[in-house]
Amino acid sequence: MDWIISLIIGGVVGWLASIVMKTNAQMGIIANVLIGVLGSSLGYWIAGMLGIVASGGLLRFAIAVAGASLLIFILGKLGVFRRG
Repeated sequence: MDWIISLIIGGVVGWLASIVMKTNAQMGIIANVLIGVLGSSLGYWIAGMLGIVASGGLLRFAIAVAGASLLIFILGKLGVFRRG
């Protein structure tokens, strides 16, 4: 049951990050979930390296969205998301 909740939250995080990065039209539900889950992991890893401890729910969510946005930015620079 926990992995289903993780996928749903990952989808929401990926969707919000795609809106922030203006790639929403280029991404589907699978891409949103993948970006959300992987980007959250990236965000928490970077936050840990910087010494930021996410203790509150809002801070944890902000770190997840920021990590997913960073992942979209990196993938955009690699040419995965092209602006038409």
